[in-house]
Amino acid sequence: MKALFIGGTGTISAAIVRRLVNELGWDVTLINRGSRSHVTPPGVHQITVDINDEAAVLRALGDATFDVVGEFVGFVPAQVERDWRLFRGRTAQYIYISSASAYHKPAASHILTEGTALANPYWEYSRNKIACEEFLMGKYREEGFPVTIVRPSHTYDERNVPLAVHGKNGSWQVIARMLAGKPVIIHGDGSSLWHVTFNRDFAVGYTALMGNRHAIGEAFQITGDEVLTWDQIYQTIADALGVPLHAYHVSSEFLAAVGDKYGLEFTGNLIGDKAVCVSFDNRKLKRLAPDMRTTVPFHVGVRIALDYVLSHPEECQKPDPEFDAWCDRVIAALEKAKEAI
Repeated sequence: MKALFIGGTGTISAAIVRRLVNELGWDVTLINRGSRSHVTPPGVHQITVDINDEAAVLRALGDATFDVVGEFVGFVPAQVERDWRLFRGRTAQYIYISSASAYHKPAASHILTEGTALANPYWEYSRNKIACEEFLMGKYREEGFPVTIVRPSHTYDERNVPLAVHGKNGSWQVIARMLAGKPVIIHGDGSSLWHVTFNRDFAVGYTALMGNRHAIGEAFQITGDEVLTWDQIYQTIADALGVPLHAYHVSSEFLAAVGDKYGLEFTGNLIGDKAVCVSFDNRKLKRLAPDMRTTVPFHVGVRIALDYVLSHPEECQKPDPEFDAWCDRVIAALEKAKEAI
C-alpha cells in the first residue's frame, strides 16, 4: 500500500514512517523541505518541494495516487484547504493530525472521549485546529472527502523530555536546573493528571487507522494508557537523572500572568491545555487498533530521551538563560510575598 506524508520527520510522524517501512511493508513518500532526511529509513521516497507551491507539488506528483495521505504540519484552515484541492480524487484516505487541546477547557468531565465538545477560548492554536477539523468534516459530509481526524495529546520521542513549564528553547534548561540542584517550577500543586505517550506507541494506533474503512469520517484520540500527575512526571525525570527534585509549585494563573509578556504563552499551554486534569478513554481507537497499548512506560521512555539528550549536546542542549533568570525572579518574588504577609 502507498502512503504520502506531508512532513514525515517530526516527533510523531518519524515513528510512523519507521513502523510502516520496517514492519508493515508500506511504500512511503514524504513531501517536505528535506531538512531532516537523515531520520528517515532507507527506501522512503523524498519529494523536496514547498507544499504551499501547489503547481510545483502537482508537477512533482504527476498522476500518482495514494491509499493514504497524512498531514502532520497543518495548523490553520488555509493549509487543509490547500490539501483538499491537491488530494481530492487522489487518495482513498486523508488523515489529519489535530490536537487533544481542542477539547473544551475545562471539560464537563476529566474523562475525555471523541464526543467531548471542542472549544478552547484560551489558545489560538487549538481554535485553529478546531477550524481545520470543521472544514475537513464539512467536505466529508458535502462530497465524501475521505477524512480521518487524529487527536494526539503529549507525544514525545528520544529527542525531547516532556515538561509543562519551560522556555522557548525547550526542556533542556529545566533539566540543567535539576542537575544544578536548583528549584524547578511545576504548575498548580502538581496533582493534576496527564498522559505522556512515547512516539513508538503512538505509531501503533495511527497505522491501525491507515487504510481502515471504519476510520473514514471519524475522529480518534491516540494516547498511551499511563496516567501520571505532574509531580510524578517531574519526579521520574529527577530519578532518571539521579538527583533530588526541588519542586516549586506556582499557580497556572500566576504563571500565565507573568509569563505571557515574555512570550512564554502559558495561557494557552497551561490554562488551555496542561493545567487541566485529563484522562483519555481510548476504547474507540482500540476497537480498530487492538494492539494499541503502552509498551514504553514513562520511566523507560524518559531514560531513552535523557540518554539521547545528554549524549547530543549540540543538538539538544540549547541554553536558555532568559528563562533560567525568569524562573529565579518568579521564585524570589513569591518567597518575598510570603515574608511580607
